[in-house]
Amino acid sequence: MKHSEEMWWNQTSMTEFILLGFGNVSHLRGMLFSMILLMYLITIVGNIFIIMIIMVDCALQSPMYFFLKNLSFIEICFTLDTVPKMLVDLLAEDKSISFTGCALQMYFFFSFGCAECFILAAMAYDCHTAICNPLHYSTIMNQRFCCKVVGAIWITGAFVSLLQTVWIFNMPFCGPNKVNHFFCDAPALLQLVCSDTYLYEMQIMASTLLVCLFPLTLILVSYIRIITTILRIPSSEGRRKAFSTCSSHLTVVTLFYGSGSLVYLWPKSSYSPDIKKLLSLFYTVITPMLNPIIYSLRNNEVKGALKRALGRKLISQKI
Repeated sequence: MKHSEEMWWNQTSMTEFILLGFGNVSHLRGMLFSMILLMYLITIVGNIFIIMIIMVDCALQSPMYFFLKNLSFIEICFTLDTVPKMLVDLLAEDKSISFTGCALQMYFFFSFGCAECFILAAMAYDCHTAICNPLHYSTIMNQRFCCKVVGAIWITGAFVSLLQTVWIFNMPFCGPNKVNHFFCDAPALLQLVCSDTYLYEMQIMASTLLVCLFPLTLILVSYIRIITTILRIPSSEGRRKAFSTCSSHLTVVTLFYGSGSLVYLWPKSSYSPDIKKLLSLFYTVITPMLNPIIYSLRNNEVKGALKRALGRKLISQKI
């Protein structure tokens, strides 16, 4: 009877969680803080730069850059959801997060993660249409269609993440309230649930098929058709130009899905929790930082827009 009362108390009185973060490497906290802070600042500045340059340059008003602008906005929100709390916890003794705060962090993490999966698929479809069906590109990828796609992406991400978050936070949590991660992620929180999680895990699998594997399949099919079309181009210069239009996107897709699959699609016993936390840094910190760098350095149109912006600034200063 006493055990039952204690179990009931644990299930109903949990008002906060403790994020363990990188407690096992406390001697490296200063170095980790400096590195993550630098990458965080590069991420914010780089993605704001991408958004601003697309907004002000008339040559970057195509559907590809409309999707890229949304991708940069997602990356900013994605990092704002997890990185500031992680930085605070690296230096602070109190690593607690409220029950509501944890739920909100998980909700926005899922929502922006889902949105990124689908926006990358939309960008792949844009590349596919531009290369495989160029004569009808402007008709298919019109402004109204692109706005509908982006709207559907945000709605899908919000719905799927709401389902997952509400479901898991209505489960009974038992003490201790220590989450072995640097943010509120579903696999780490499931370790604290004291009821059967089979149905939730099945729902997670179904959601993964929807928001990860379905967009990835669309991306793979698009690139198979893109590569087939490029190989049919007679001139080597034509093939190079065609491939350069989507090489940046392909690099970003590889980084995003490669790092995410190591954490979520690999067998649970393959890595220790500490290794998984380090791998999680790739898609929460490193990939969002690299995306604007990749699109800035490997995209001639973005580099041209930057030169034009700098040229206008120099002229205005001389006047």
